[in-house]
Amino acid sequence: MKVFSGTANEPLARAICKSINIELGKCSIQPFPDGETFIKIEENVRGEDVFVVQPTSPPTNHNLMELFIMIDALRRASASRITAVLPFYGYARQDRKDQPRVPITAKLIANLLVAAGVNRILAMDLHAQQIQGFFDIPVDHLYAAPVMYDYLRKKSLPDLVVVSPDVGGLKMAHAYSQVLESGLAIVAKRRKNATEVESMAVIGEIRGKNILLVDDLTETAGTLTSAAALLKKKGAKKILACVSHAILNNVGIERLRKSAIDELITTDTVQRPAIDGVKITTLTVAGLLGEAIKRINSNSSVNSLFEFKGGRTS
Repeated sequence: MKVFSGTANEPLARAICKSINIELGKCSIQPFPDGETFIKIEENVRGEDVFVVQPTSPPTNHNLMELFIMIDALRRASASRITAVLPFYGYARQDRKDQPRVPITAKLIANLLVAAGVNRILAMDLHAQQIQGFFDIPVDHLYAAPVMYDYLRKKSLPDLVVVSPDVGGLKMAHAYSQVLESGLAIVAKRRKNATEVESMAVIGEIRGKNILLVDDLTETAGTLTSAAALLKKKGAKKILACVSHAILNNVGIERLRKSAIDELITTDTVQRPAIDGVKITTLTVAGLLGEAIKRINSNSSVNSLFEFKGGRTS
């Protein structure tokens, strides 16, 4: 078994290797003066079970291209099986035709990965479950939830209510509320455009309660901050937000600085620079991904990684 990493999140790849006691595979990745990417695998991979760690976070197109090139290099070097480890799957929000004449880019990326030579996918917290069906190869879909649960349990917040910031996240919020044995509420919202969201009403009792907002990813933080503002107005006490992938552009960082959110809990699936003025707690998913890689390599069941406290995180 060998694990290689692109440039998108090398610290996570190193942490995964440390958790399973192996060295990170050697490869050189260099840009040509015209912006093209050159990759050379610096060790023998013939007949090996190879894992490539590369979240397709911004710059998305660059990281995707780097992944395709690395897969092609490994395939041509006779690796026996190539698994793409995608802690974050870019373009996942383009998973349906919701307007005339638009693409289903999440499916296109799946096709391109298979065409490049991937034999298996290991992903974490996909934006939509049906993306697994876009692949005609095996997909192992992990959840960051067990890592989040451990942290939240230690905080043991009294009078906790788990809130979904929109209707789409209700299933995830329900799973959190079951495990944390807390109340459940939902914020009804209307999206004005790609960056602006208007929160309209809260369904559930939140006055005088501590709030945990849960979502799978945030970039501009519009959904989270508008939901937090509405919850504060309705009498919520402390507001925490729990997000698997915090990509956070400049707009999102600015919104979080001004928001009613007291703490943002996220994971290291994507690399981010240090951010001032926002309390961000970053939990590592390296152990979870490392365990899944070990089990895939030994053809063991990955199923038990979904199970938590007698239930399932899905």
